[in-house]
Amino acid sequence: MPENIYLDYNATTPVLKEVRQEIQRILKESWGNPSSSHALGQAAKRELEKARKRLASFINCEPCEIVFTSGGTESNNMAIMGAALRHSSKGKHLITTRIEHPSVLNPFVHLMEQGFEVDFVGPGRDGIVEPKKLETFIRPDTIFCSVMLANNETGAIQPVQEIGRICKRHNIIFHTDAAQAVGKIPVDVKALGVDLLTVAGHKLYAPKGIGALYVRNEIELENILFGAGQERGLRPGTEPVPGACALGKACEVLEERLEEEVKRQKTLRELLFELLEGDVPDLKRFVPGEMCLPNTLSISFPGISGARLLEEVPSILASTGAACHDRSVTVSHVLSAMGVERETALGMVRFSLGIFTTETEIKEAAGEIIQAAKRLVRGGQG
Repeated sequence: MPENIYLDYNATTPVLKEVRQEIQRILKESWGNPSSSHALGQAAKRELEKARKRLASFINCEPCEIVFTSGGTESNNMAIMGAALRHSSKGKHLITTRIEHPSVLNPFVHLMEQGFEVDFVGPGRDGIVEPKKLETFIRPDTIFCSVMLANNETGAIQPVQEIGRICKRHNIIFHTDAAQAVGKIPVDVKALGVDLLTVAGHKLYAPKGIGALYVRNEIELENILFGAGQERGLRPGTEPVPGACALGKACEVLEERLEEEVKRQKTLRELLFELLEGDVPDLKRFVPGEMCLPNTLSISFPGISGARLLEEVPSILASTGAACHDRSVTVSHVLSAMGVERETALGMVRFSLGIFTTETEIKEAAGEIIQAAKRLVRGGQG
C-alpha cells in the first residue's frame, strides 16, 4: 500500500508537535480548576490567560476580547444567536450569504422560525460576494450581518474589509466566520473592521474541541448558555485549559511561520494546478489564485466524477463537491449558489495543502491523479 498523501487540510489539520507537547505539559503541571483560589487553580488560570494573550496577538485584539469555546460551530451560534436576540428591539432583519458553513446557515434558519427576517445573498460565479450587491439588501431594521472570511470548499476569500466598512456606516453588527482563514492567511480584526470573529482550533493545528470567538469590547451578546460566569459570562462552565493552551501555542508557532508558509503553500498549489492542467484537458478552476486561500485548489475534472476519481487513488486524501445519500448525489450548496452546472459540480475535487505538504508529495499526487483520470476516461467510468 502506498503511503497516504494528505491534501485535506481544510477538513482538519494534524496537531503540531509543539502543541502536543504543550498539552502534555498542561495536563501534568496545571490540571487544576482555574476558578479555584488555591495554588494549583491559580497556576491553571495563569496558563489560560497566557493562551488568551497568544491568540489575541495572532488576530490583533485585546486578550479580554477572546472567549474560548468548543469550536467553530459554538462560536458561530454564540455570535449569530447572541447578537440577534440581544439587539432584536432595534430590528429583526439579518443578512448572510448563501455560501456559509451550515453552522452559520442553520442558526439563521432557526432565527427565521423565531420571527426574524433573513436575506441570503448569492455570490458571483467566482464564489465572491459583491459588497455593493450586499448593501442593496440593507434596510432600516437591519441589525446584523455575517459573511465568512474564506470559503471552506472553494477557498474564495471574501471582501470582508469592504463589507465591514458598509456595516459600520449603517450601524450593523458584523460577524465573520474565519474558521478557514485563521492560520492560513494573516487575520487582523481591526483591519477587517469586524465586531465578532470565529476561530476553530482544529483548522490551525490545534486539537478538535477547542475554538474561540472574538467579541469586540463594545458588543453585547445575549447568553445562549447558562451557568456560572466564566468567559465573560458567555461561555459558562469550567474552562478547557488544555485545549485553550493548545490553541494558544498553535497561534504562537504559526505567527512565526505564517508569512513563509503562505508563499510556500501558494507555490505548491500552483505547481499542482500546472501539472494537472498540462495533462487533463479542459480542467476547470473555480476561483482564481489571487482571490483564493494560498493552500486551496478547487477544480473540476470534465466528464469524471470527483468521488470516482478519489476512489481510484485511495492514497490521495482530498474532498469532493458532492455527497452521496441513499443512492442519490447531492451537489454542494456552495457550488449551487455559484451557479455551477451539475455535471461540473460532480467533477469537483478540493485539494487543500498545509505545513507538512512537500513538493515531492505534490508531484507524486499529480502523477497518480492524471493516470487515474486517463483510466476513467478510457474506461468510460467517469
